Amino acid sequence: MTDRPRVYLAGPEVFLPHAREIGRRKQALCAAAGLEGLYPLDNDSRAEGGAPDRAIYRLNVAMMRRADAGIFNLSPFRGPGADAGTVFELGLMHGLGKPVFGYTNAAATLLARTPGASRDAAGDWRDADGLLVEDFGNADNLMIDSCLAEAGAPLVRAEADCALDDLAGFEACLRMAASRLGAAP
Repeated sequence: MTDRPRVYLAGPEVFLPHAREIGRRKQALCAAAGLEGLYPLDNDSRAEGGAPDRAIYRLNVAMMRRADAGIFNLSPFRGPGADAGTVFELGLMHGLGKPVFGYTNAAATLLARTPGASRDAAGDWRDADGLLVEDFGNADNLMIDSCLAEAGAPLVRAEADCALDDLAGFEACLRMAASRLGAAP
């Protein structure tokens, strides 16, 4: 066990084939920054018993409660927006009053990434289904970008599109988290 500040490491990369490797890389970067990285795949949902989805939920929520802060990969996943589970985790940790940091590996705005977006007769942007698309220049829904900005750590945005598992944005968030938490390498 360590007395280093603990950081919950959230993102859709847990679904990639090399998810555990990414987790180890993130944890090594955390350790070098004086932090302990808590990676969701380190939980053993089989030991929890019961329905596996509920076990994963309970274990991840417990891990977030133990964490001192969270870093969230908010890159688009399975569509133009961030992974719904990661967004839930961001909201939970923010609601718990813990420092939150986020990044996206997509350079374009949500509007630019929305398929079929076009202006309607009133000048508003609509998607292919006719639904309003926010035009604030944000990387994602205004609640995500604004949550991070209001928490004092605006979303770190890639300058050019990069892979879901690129860690440049993560490292920028890690520096902010280490500074905010007073971590010593």
